[in-house]
Amino acid sequence: MKDDVYRYNHARWEALAKANALFTRPKLDLDKEAAREYLGLERLGVTGDLTGKHVLCLASGGGQQSAAFALLGAVVSVFDISPSQLERDQAVAGHYGVAIRVFQGDMRDLSCFESGSFDIIWHPYSLTFVPDSRVVFHEVSRILKVGGLYHLMCANPFFSGLTHSDWNGEGYTLKFPYEDEGVTSYPDQEWVYDQSESGDKIQQPIEYRQTLSRIMNGLIKEGFLLAYFSEIKSKDEELLPGSWSHFTDVAPPWMEFIWYYHPNVFKLK
Repeated sequence: MKDDVYRYNHARWEALAKANALFTRPKLDLDKEAAREYLGLERLGVTGDLTGKHVLCLASGGGQQSAAFALLGAVVSVFDISPSQLERDQAVAGHYGVAIRVFQGDMRDLSCFESGSFDIIWHPYSLTFVPDSRVVFHEVSRILKVGGLYHLMCANPFFSGLTHSDWNGEGYTLKFPYEDEGVTSYPDQEWVYDQSESGDKIQQPIEYRQTLSRIMNGLIKEGFLLAYFSEIKSKDEELLPGSWSHFTDVAPPWMEFIWYYHPNVFKLK
């Protein structure tokens, strides 16, 4: 699926990897305890042994989550749009002496995997990079085993396109309509990569709003049951109005879910 959406995301993430952006830096200092803490497994209620579990890190290249799961004994695959990101996962595999399989492509098409291939699908922030989240959910449901876990971290749709720069002296001004597939774009935050050393200017992200009703109903329709939900806020104690930390405390920009795939629960017998 190499449409304009694919081409834009491919070019942007290749550029981000070249600029050594935060989400492209491999985790090279993990042990098993640090791996569990990094993934937040206890916080998410995922307490079981992962040894031998088949895990897909979806749109999750860069050698971060894959390293953590591999150290915990999982059988790890990584699917990502960026070849450079996947190279980081291969580097992590060599660093820790583990096996990690990598697959390049668009998360809207997971046909390279057989049905029921995975016990866990771990999907960090990337859902808003495609227009219709339901296409991704359908693909995820096909390749996840019955009873399998789907971790999803995505943009908080109520604040999509809003940043700390929208502080008006009293609050943060909403500017975009709350609608599915509304397009937003904004400059990368200064902590994403060193913009003074990035060379060619990296294109801003193009993101598509996914309303909470589309996300929730899209997953329910595919047979998922919700087990955990949180809104990610700042942990910074110094909350200066107009700062990134204050913004995330007032308008949490991310949401996190744990869903389990049970497609027959709501079907009449």
